[in-house]
Amino acid sequence: MEEINYLLIIVSAFAAIASPGPATLAIAGASMKHGRFLGLSLAAGVLTGSLLWSAFAAFGLAALMHTNVWLFETMRYCGALYLLYLAWKSLWSAFQSASLTLPDNQISTARGNYFKGLLIHLTNPKAVLFFGALYSMGVPAAARPADLISVILVVGLVSASVFLGYAALFSRSGIRQLYLRSKRGFESLFALFFGAASLKLLLSASGK
Repeated sequence: MEEINYLLIIVSAFAAIASPGPATLAIAGASMKHGRFLGLSLAAGVLTGSLLWSAFAAFGLAALMHTNVWLFETMRYCGALYLLYLAWKSLWSAFQSASLTLPDNQISTARGNYFKGLLIHLTNPKAVLFFGALYSMGVPAAARPADLISVILVVGLVSASVFLGYAALFSRSGIRQLYLRSKRGFESLFALFFGAASLKLLLSASGK
């Protein structure tokens, strides 16, 4: 891989960020209970945490790979396995009979919700695993700092559209009920995205 694969990065980032998890469900729960504004404040905290993890993964991996080239290929295989795990998890969830539940949010101030969102994302170790897989999958080992910054910005835009979009959508009862009823379809689509991304990563790692 000689160039940044922005399409692969965008699709994989969207699938991972939009799939139900601690951050997205917390945003949805806050929007349902306290309305759009407080949902957006929690989403802003989550987005901040996402940008921090993204920058850490980008420049941390770049520093490691410039000194230990073999780590780049190792990270590719680890990333592919993690994406396969996400595909299996989404597929398993799609065929479970239990409906998707949203957590209660006890914080009713914008400042409190912001820091809650930030804490949710910064304390989620799976976030750095995902970002590590994402950068090793779509960014070449010889990427320059300017290239890494461009990827951080692209992933940040995807994150913002999903997190802020969740806050806006889940403040509307009709959209919320549609999403909850469509759990199987959404999870199946996420499983397809993760599986395709994992296959792409494995093929690029093996040189095919």
